[in-house]
Amino acid sequence: MSSIPLLETQNLGRKFGQLQVLSGFDLTVEAGEILGIIGPNGAGKSTLLSV
Repeated sequence: MSSIPLLETQNLGRKFGQLQVLSGFDLTVEAGEILGIIGPNGAGKSTLLSV
């Protein structure tokens, strides 16, 4: 039996003018999972969370 995800996105993208900063991002978070988003400065972590 499949559970309903708490959070799910498919093919997420974000542009600033002509600059593509996120493209084709898929994410599924199930109940009980712990998610960490890590990366260097300028990698798009804050952009991802603000979409």
